[in-house]
Amino acid sequence: MSKHAEGLTANEELQVEGCHGSDTGSCLEGEDNNKMDAECCGNHVSDSNGNVPSSPREWLDPSHQSHVPLVDVDKVRCIIRNIVRDWAAEGQKERDQCYKPIVEELNSLFPNRCSKSPPTCLVPGAGLGRLALEISCMGFVSQGNEFSYYMMICSSFILNQTQYAGEWTIYPWIHSNCNSLSDSDQLRPVSFPDIHPASAGITEGFTMCGGDFVEVYSDPSQVGVWDAVVTCFFLSITAHNIVEYIEIISRILKDGGVWINLGPLLYHFADMYGQEDVSFIFFHIEMSIELSLEDVKSIAFNYGFEVENETTIETTYSTNPRSMMQNRYFAAFWTMRKKSVAGEKHST
Repeated sequence: MSKHAEGLTANEELQVEGCHGSDTGSCLEGEDNNKMDAECCGNHVSDSNGNVPSSPREWLDPSHQSHVPLVDVDKVRCIIRNIVRDWAAEGQKERDQCYKPIVEELNSLFPNRCSKSPPTCLVPGAGLGRLALEISCMGFVSQGNEFSYYMMICSSFILNQTQYAGEWTIYPWIHSNCNSLSDSDQLRPVSFPDIHPASAGITEGFTMCGGDFVEVYSDPSQVGVWDAVVTCFFLSITAHNIVEYIEIISRILKDGGVWINLGPLLYHFADMYGQEDVSFIFFHIEMSIELSLEDVKSIAFNYGFEVENETTIETTYSTNPRSMMQNRYFAAFWTMRKKSVAGEKHST
């Protein structure tokens, strides 16, 4: 990642980006992960003891390289693609597909928002925080919840350290070697953020909460706190037990509160169940409960929800818009309302 500066050519920016994202990982992980300074981008790379090899080519020696697990490399690449989705002009189309219906639904459900007593909205699986920020700018006391340490570091950087729009430049598709229409498409720069978060007009009380959704919001202090819960590409992607998620959402909503959801039923942990990989057998088998959309709605009904609005929305997720291959989801979009206890007793 490079900071945009006047007079800096695209080639110079690309050299900086390539250095910080080198496949050797020498600039990404060492004894001190925070020391990604100018030494990384010069002709010499110091080793873990601070010694500079005499020859520029000596950094190719395996003894001068630090090992970065491929899973961590993949996570970083995922974060970079999510920067485009959440905080770049290039991701506006995806945000319109996913976030706009949610924002419009909230606006219609809470038309008379009062600054003295604003409604509260929780966004589990907030990722890099754009949706939670957009909801805050609407006049909600918004809280994003995120478990991924990678996401939290990056969202904190964007939300708290950005000085102006378009301050930073990345090359998000540089590692995508397949389905490129041209070299320039693969090597194109993307500037972010497209807006300055601190100047976006957020409502007082906007926060990002790090931690596992189940652990954080199972706390008794969370019961009946939220007017709205918004889940976007969260419900089945991070859940081991989707039933537990629905139970917690019902518990933390106020009576009459709304749950707005958009996303597929991917069940991330389904593929991990029963794996026999050697590196996996030392750990417990990952539990995963996979339900159909029909069953999910039935369970939600049993936890006191009733469907008010339901449709299907076609969308992509962190997809390169210029790629020859586009993965599309026909995502379920619904608004459910938690029935009040008094109303439930009356109906029975």
